[in-house]
Amino acid sequence: QPPGLEHGDGEHNEPIIQEEAVKDLLHHLDSHKSMGPDGIHPRVLRELAEELAKPLSTIYQQSWLTGEVPGDWRLANVTPIYEKGRKEDPGNYRPVSLTSVPRKIMEPFVLRVLTGHLQDTQGI
Repeated sequence: QPPGLEHGDGEHNEPIIQEEAVKDLLHHLDSHKSMGPDGIHPRVLRELAEELAKPLSTIYQQSWLTGEVPGDWRLANVTPIYEKGRKEDPGNYRPVSLTSVPRKIMEPFVLRVLTGHLQDTQGI
């Protein structure tokens, strides 16, 4: 069983996202990273990990069950980063997308479930 996930007794055996696992991810956020388009800075999430773990785990669980994510989580601030060569040439830039930090916290849970499913069905 992947860490941070339990399986419910429901018919579909859906994962239950544990509050403690969310809290752990919040505590380990890099407070020097940039915020996404929602304006929520990783440092704020890290410092308020104890208070935010429960509501975020509830949001993540509902998102998993409904297949929907908050609209802000689909947005990104895309910034061109210069690589090398002539600065006038657009091909010498690569895009960097700054996405919502709460969305990034949910991604490991989704990855664990999908990886577990693929392993169970021998897709990997």
